[in-house]
Amino acid sequence: MPLTPRAARLDDAPAIARIYCEGIEDRVATFETEPRSPAQIRALLEARLPAHPAVVVERDGGVVGFAWSAPYSERPCYAGIGEFSVYTARGVRGAGVGRVALRALILACEDLGFWKLTSRVFPENAASRRLCAALGFTEIGLHQRHGRLDGEWKDVVVVERLLGVATVGW
Repeated sequence: MPLTPRAARLDDAPAIARIYCEGIEDRVATFETEPRSPAQIRALLEARLPAHPAVVVERDGGVVGFAWSAPYSERPCYAGIGEFSVYTARGVRGAGVGRVALRALILACEDLGFWKLTSRVFPENAASRRLCAALGFTEIGLHQRHGRLDGEWKDVVVVERLLGVATVGW
């Protein structure tokens, strides 16, 4: 079945919330521990779009994954850097949804003039690390004891990919 990426819309908030809450419950991709409601996701999208793109991936007319960007910093000198996250519904993990979502997000960010995307990945999240590597992200370091999840310290691997004008002459 084909996977089709498209720009996220406000009415995608319930599907995005469902997928994001699965990621929160699974404890493999985020420090977040409280579920997010569709209203909270809608408010987040309203605050970020269109300056910080979000994309969803559809299969058979339903949203099965998403990727979104957020400001890296409020400082103007970092306006072209986005932090990204990518989530796939449990039932379709390993089917290429994350790759389609992240590839579409990269293109959307480049179209807006971003020069870098960055994120932090739990070291044990091998699937996300493979995805990032496959799409040209470089692991540039490790933040030790970056946060606590369920009372345990967690490290994160920092990944980044240069985009657009930052790749000229690189």
